Amino acid sequence: MYNVRKITADLTLIGASDNRLALFENVYPIPNGISYNSYLLNDEKTVLFDTVDSSVRRQFFENLQYALNGRLLDYVIVHHMEPDHCAELADLLRIYPQIKILCNIQTKKMIGQFFELNLADEQFMLIKEGNTLNTGKHTLSFIGAPMVHWPEVIMTYDSTDKILFSADAFGTFGALNGNIFADEVNFERDYLDEARRYYTNIVGKYGAQVQSVLKKASELNIGTICPLHGFVWRKDLGYFIEKYSKWAAYEPEEQNVVIAYGSIYGNTYDAVSVLATKLAENGVKNIKMYDVSKTHSSYVISEAFRASVIVLAAPTYNGGIFVNMENFLHDLVAHNLQNRKFAIIDNGTWAAMAGKQMKDLLTPLKNCEFIEPQVSLKSALKEEQITQIEALTTAIKSHL
Repeated sequence: MYNVRKITADLTLIGASDNRLALFENVYPIPNGISYNSYLLNDEKTVLFDTVDSSVRRQFFENLQYALNGRLLDYVIVHHMEPDHCAELADLLRIYPQIKILCNIQTKKMIGQFFELNLADEQFMLIKEGNTLNTGKHTLSFIGAPMVHWPEVIMTYDSTDKILFSADAFGTFGALNGNIFADEVNFERDYLDEARRYYTNIVGKYGAQVQSVLKKASELNIGTICPLHGFVWRKDLGYFIEKYSKWAAYEPEEQNVVIAYGSIYGNTYDAVSVLATKLAENGVKNIKMYDVSKTHSSYVISEAFRASVIVLAAPTYNGGIFVNMENFLHDLVAHNLQNRKFAIIDNGTWAAMAGKQMKDLLTPLKNCEFIEPQVSLKSALKEEQITQIEALTTAIKSHL
C-alpha cells in the first residue's frame, strides 16, 4: 500500500523509513531508525530525485507507481551513489527503461561499478555545475558538492518553488513517523542531537567542502530544503543552516565541557567525577560525561563538536592508552575536529604512559591546545591530589 505526502502541489515525498535497522552503514547506532528520502516532481516531464536503500524497496515502488498515477517516468537525477540512495536504480531502469539518467561523469562511472546494466551513452544526460533542465513549469539547476561526502555528489535547485535538493547535507538520523517537516516536531528538543551526530560522523571530516557548498547556497533564494535523510525544512531554515555553518567551521556550539573517560576498576572514573563536581561548583553548566567503553564513539564525537573543552581521562593499558579510549581518539582525529581545548587525566600503577600518548595522538588536530596542569594518578586519586584537580578546574574555567 502506498504511503506518500505532498511537499508542494507538484512535489511528493515517496521514500520510506526503516525502523528495523540497528546500525546505519553497519557502524552507527540508529535506535530510532532512518529514513531514505526520494522525491517525485510531476510537471510536463516527470522527475525522480534518487531512489532508496533496498530494505524499503517494496514501499518505494508502490509509492512511485501511485505518485506517477499512470504516467511514464522521464528522468531520474542521481545526487549521490551510496547504495542507501541508489540501490534500486537497476530495478528502476528495468521497470521504466525509457528514462534518462541525469548525473555527472563521476556518477556515470560509479553506476558501472555498482551495476552491470550495459547502458547506452544516450540513456545518460551528463550534467555539470550550472547546467539547467526545464521540465515545464519548473527549471532545475545543478550544483557541485564534491566530498560532501563522496566526490561525485551534486545538489539540485528548483528555482520555481525555491527548493534545494541537498543530497546528504542537512540530514538527520531517525525514521519519519508521519511528520515529514521539521516544523511539525520539536526539532531542537528531540532531533538536534541526532542531526549533529549525523553530520559530525558522516560529513564532519569535510568541513572545508561543506563551507564551500554553504557559500554557493547562500547565493540562492531557498525556501525549502529536501535532504536524503530526515526532515524536510520549509521554516526556520536559518536556524539549521547556522548549525551547519558552526559544525563546518569546527566552532563549538556551546562554551562548556564534555568529559570522555575510560576506567577499568573505577579509579579513573572517581577522578573525573570529582573534577565534574568541582566544575559545577565553579558555575560550569551542562557538563556531559561519557564512558568510552559503554558509549558508541559516534555519540562522543558529536559531543566533542558541540563543546569547547574536552577532558580525556584514561589509564595506561599494556604500556599504551586504555584500548577503548585509544579507539575513540583515532576516530576523533579521523573526523578532523579543530579549534578545541583538551585537558588530560591519566592513570598508571607502575608506568603512567597514557597521558603523553593521548597528547601525541591528538597533535595532528588543527588549532587545538592542551590545558595545564595534566593530572597523573598512581592507581587511585589521593587526598593530596585534590589540589591538582582544583587547579585543573580553575584552568578549564578560564577557557570557557
